Amino acid sequence: MKISFSPPFVDDSVIDEVVDSLKSGWITTGPKVKALEDEIRHFTNAKAVLCVNSWTSGAIMMLRWLGVKEADEVIVPAYTYSATALAVLHAGAKPVMVDINDDFNISIESIRKAITAKTKAIIPVDIAGWPCDYQEIMELVNEQAVKELFTPTSDIQAQLGRILVLNDAAHSLGARYKGKNIGTDVDVTIFSLHAVKNITTAEGGAICLNLPAPFSNKELFKILRMISLNYQTKDAFSKSITGGWRYDILGLGMKINMPDVNAAIGLAQMRQYPLLLAQRKRIAERYHNLFSAYDWAFLPPQFSRIKESSYHIYAIRIKGITEKQRDEMIQEITNHKVAVNVHFIPMPMLSFFKNQGYDIAKYPQSYQNYAQEISLPIYPQLTDKEVDYVINTVKIAYEKVVTH
Repeated sequence: MKISFSPPFVDDSVIDEVVDSLKSGWITTGPKVKALEDEIRHFTNAKAVLCVNSWTSGAIMMLRWLGVKEADEVIVPAYTYSATALAVLHAGAKPVMVDINDDFNISIESIRKAITAKTKAIIPVDIAGWPCDYQEIMELVNEQAVKELFTPTSDIQAQLGRILVLNDAAHSLGARYKGKNIGTDVDVTIFSLHAVKNITTAEGGAICLNLPAPFSNKELFKILRMISLNYQTKDAFSKSITGGWRYDILGLGMKINMPDVNAAIGLAQMRQYPLLLAQRKRIAERYHNLFSAYDWAFLPPQFSRIKESSYHIYAIRIKGITEKQRDEMIQEITNHKVAVNVHFIPMPMLSFFKNQGYDIAKYPQSYQNYAQEISLPIYPQLTDKEVDYVINTVKIAYEKVVTH
């Protein structure tokens, strides 16, 4: 049996939606993008949603809008995909890495210790689709002492009057926090719509705006739409209307808009997302129930009194093993034609960040989680028989590598 890691979900409804876009004669940003934004806005209850061409570009745009400068700091977890910190660097600020909790997500206490007068934003990351502790983070940035320490370096920062919280929700569209779908728990939430995500547009991202007064999220949406199109006052669809050719450029923007032909894929998926999410949950529960029989299996958090995962990644850890043993287990699993992965290599272990002085020794929990983690296949198309095969393959690999 051969099992892929994370193929996209493409059924007839997805194909029909893409074909409809192609036949319409309009394939760049237009009605399909607007429809996808509306679907995500209704799903999350966000005040406004803007679709762009990637999570990374969306985060860069939001940090530039915030007005971060070279000396400014943005707190990020050491345990995340590199885009979280790279976006900070592209925006012109410095990533300050902190350690994580046992559940893979950023440590509140580590955030507190890292806050300085230079801190302008915090980017918590919902690893594997498990929500961060949003309430605690928002309470932290609103503490009087933390607000008094805050030193704005732009007009936007001065208006906000505190550290911005931008949630890296690349994995967590469909996750729930305190009884509702995430997307409105912090100032800005950005989902990834990359090819391997629960909902995909091949490449893409969705920015959910929920900024407090005095900001108008609807007005900010209009500004960000223009910024995403080179700060042009009209998009191509508006310009195509008879007599609508005249436009202006209001500032230095970016070219990061999402095309309609891409949005069509995600639009068809969003319309059936509750069913797709239920299938992911089915697989996660099967993994959980069957792996529970093995005392060496450290199961990932999926559900609690106030949180529910989006079931994007099933990040099992193997108790007591070394990084070398984990790698040997992965090779053995691969030999049985099951594709697995690791999420993630902590950023301080990557050459680019090591060369900038980041040291994995300062992030012990990040390293421990990484060294023992194996990401298993989880997607709607998986059958129970295939899930059972994956579980048995992991068991065989453990027995061969660890207990031989």
